[in-house]
Amino acid sequence: MAPLSATAMHCERIVKFPRQRILGMFLAFLLASGPLLGQPLGRPGLRGKSDTLLGSPALKIPAEEQNEATGIVRGTISDATGVMVAGARLILTHDDHSPARDTLSAEDGSFVFIEVKPGPFSLQIELAGFAPKQISGTVHPGETLVLPPITLTIQAASTQVRVELTEEEIAQEQIRDQEKQRVIGFIPNFYVSYVPDAAPLRPKQKFRLAYKTSLDPVTFLFAGLQAGVEQATDQYTGYGQGASGYAKRFGAAYADFAIGTFVSNAVFPSVFKQDPRYFYKGTGSPGSRARYAVKSSVFCRGDDRQWQFCYSVIVGSLVAGAISNAYYPDSDRGVGLVFKNAALGIAATAGVNLLQEFLLKKISKGVPDNSNTGSNGSP
Repeated sequence: MAPLSATAMHCERIVKFPRQRILGMFLAFLLASGPLLGQPLGRPGLRGKSDTLLGSPALKIPAEEQNEATGIVRGTISDATGVMVAGARLILTHDDHSPARDTLSAEDGSFVFIEVKPGPFSLQIELAGFAPKQISGTVHPGETLVLPPITLTIQAASTQVRVELTEEEIAQEQIRDQEKQRVIGFIPNFYVSYVPDAAPLRPKQKFRLAYKTSLDPVTFLFAGLQAGVEQATDQYTGYGQGASGYAKRFGAAYADFAIGTFVSNAVFPSVFKQDPRYFYKGTGSPGSRARYAVKSSVFCRGDDRQWQFCYSVIVGSLVAGAISNAYYPDSDRGVGLVFKNAALGIAATAGVNLLQEFLLKKISKGVPDNSNTGSNGSP
């Protein structure tokens, strides 16, 4: 019975508890719990670095959940006419060099970045055909930042033309100038360059120069004059006299020139990669210029602009002489005659070079205005 009596007595105390005290305790409870009731359960607002909360023991939160609050950045993109732009690339970066994020604008031109780290940020907008645009802003923890409408402008057309001639094109222009060079206005003087640093010739340009020289009307004129002199002095008696003898002498003279030009100035220069032209020196003492001219008969400039032994002229002269055995009279053929004629050809080249260095420029027409004389190396 004691327990029942105690329970009865307890109930009796509850019934007799003053109402004022119950009301006071209820109000005290509300005041004490107000800060807690004002915070949604589980929101970051409950989390802090302090260990106390309004004088009460702090609510302990696991370390793995103690992340900073993030924000949201959204907006729209349109062009200058107000049409929404889809597919624009947006790159969001932070000042602290944290990893960048990117997204594309939707069909309605809208975009959104979620879980954006609080603080200043930059937003780069890129789209082909439009000028790039960059804006900046600051997002706060828990904030949804709606950016002002972004308008892209058409990128202005910019065309930059840079004209640079290739080495082959430069050489072609220089050849055109050389083809205008004529001694006393009519004798071809194509195989001299008055430009010290002239561009090297390509094989097809070497053949073109040989072709132009061989088919020049003055070439035929000189072949005819040579044939006339040979006929008058009865040189190469095996050809005989009369029209037939003159025609044979004319054919041989022209063949010597044309074959020699192609073999020594086109074929072997292409094989050995050498330049068939004489490069005018024009400076220095007369003695140094004379030595340069004579040496240039057996030394020439390579396509690499370095001076080297002129295999083209030596081998070309021997080959041309060997070919001439096919059309000269039997009495004027033979290996010895081939080497003799090759030596005479080299000597003649040295003589022409001396004329080029000291005389022919002065009486030549069509020399380019930009033909600067100067050191062009020495063979």
